[in-house]
Amino acid sequence: MSQTSCVLRPYRYFCTAGKGMEQFLVQEVISKLAAFDVEHVQGKVFFTTSANVKKLQGLKSAERLFLLLKKEPPMNVPWNTGKAKHVIQKKIIGDDRVWMDTLSTWQILQRDLNDNSSYKSKTKNSQKRKWEEEDKKEHNKKMNLEGGLVGSPSQVDLERIPDHQESIELDSGICGDDGKSSLCEKVSQEDVSLNHKELSALFRVSCRCSGSVAKRFNAQELGQIIGTAITEQLGWKAELRDPDVEVNVHLSDAHCVLGIPVFRLPLAHRTYIKTTGLRSTIAWAMVSLADIKAGTTLLDPMCGVGTILLEAAEDWQGSFFLGFDINESQLKKAYNNVQFANLTEKIDLIRASVMEIPLPSASVDAIVCDIPFGRKFNSETDMRTMLPDILKEMERVLCVGGNLVLLLSPQLSVHLKKYFNKECKAANNAISSSEHAEDAGTSSQNTNVKMVPFTREATLKENCNSLSKQFASLIPNGTYRVSLGATDALIHRYKKVSI
Repeated sequence: MSQTSCVLRPYRYFCTAGKGMEQFLVQEVISKLAAFDVEHVQGKVFFTTSANVKKLQGLKSAERLFLLLKKEPPMNVPWNTGKAKHVIQKKIIGDDRVWMDTLSTWQILQRDLNDNSSYKSKTKNSQKRKWEEEDKKEHNKKMNLEGGLVGSPSQVDLERIPDHQESIELDSGICGDDGKSSLCEKVSQEDVSLNHKELSALFRVSCRCSGSVAKRFNAQELGQIIGTAITEQLGWKAELRDPDVEVNVHLSDAHCVLGIPVFRLPLAHRTYIKTTGLRSTIAWAMVSLADIKAGTTLLDPMCGVGTILLEAAEDWQGSFFLGFDINESQLKKAYNNVQFANLTEKIDLIRASVMEIPLPSASVDAIVCDIPFGRKFNSETDMRTMLPDILKEMERVLCVGGNLVLLLSPQLSVHLKKYFNKECKAANNAISSSEHAEDAGTSSQNTNVKMVPFTREATLKENCNSLSKQFASLIPNGTYRVSLGATDALIHRYKKVSI
């Protein structure tokens, strides 16, 4: 059996996720990877799987994937600086066999991923020339170069790397296990123990800290402390520019987490998207709520550059996707994206207004749409005034049993909720009960009916009846708050239950 076909035993990983995306990622690792022992904290999802590394690359709701080295309770750092450094080093390193086993696993999995037993040397030589100029300014600014030891980017949040920086933040792909799992069938623990000296690696440390430990040391200081310990106890050599391994450390009052990136590029980076629009992880999460099946027709009536359609077409086979947009420039970018992704047979693009969708009633199975807001919506028209008409047209073309998924700003979310507010129904009931009590000649003091003041009754009844009749066939079916980076947004899901 060749090394590229070795049988993997379960390894422990964790993914970083944008705020609000954890629940989508939990479901994805279970369904796609048959993951078990799944748990999550804010911004991270931990899981165990024996899935091949190539399958791990298929995760769509995660930002980055790490091999878990350690996940422990927060450390108590003494106030004495010397003692504090000793405690940190001892806590971080622990049993050096965990580190060595992880490095061995990385070597095997990288060969499996790339189908090339000499991947490490070939990749390193080709990457060095490519990234040297790109990394020079970035790393000189963000890394501590004093003393030749590992620095740590104090201002870089490794869980929220913008798309345009992804290619210069990380180096070689890395993979392995948490020290508890075995290696591939071809590598025994005895072999690993006998070859620790041969497993020396070039490394750098990227450290994030918050809470009490951040009051004692900043990220660069912690990076140096940890880097020194790795060099002295493991024999690895610090290398800022072109490391084999990047050790990611996150210390907080909630936990102490160490991991090694499995891939050089974040999972959120999409090789099939030429022009980016909506963050692809958010687009995928929205599509996942649409309940797409074989033969489904999905519509995005305000498709922009087509991100939602691309995410849907890439991950859901045997379905058909329609994109409309009134903006010719956006539609051209969408067409270029579809061509770039080789999805012209699955995605059709048409110039049309969402206010007058050129489709028959009940003709699509799902609608997924990012309702423009903020700087994306460069128009004098107030979206709040347009939203009822937009929603009514979407309701018309959606089949009974179909799902409508919308991304809205917090302000538009509040505005839309009033069209489905149960208080209107309660108010109408109160008004009806009040009228019935008056017709029966009873006094409000002799009943348990909550009376509506006469001065508000006519207006309240008119407004609530109007709102409740507009979208009678749509039933709210979940709201999810997610982060877009600078601001939050809310995903609304509705199901059409009648004509």
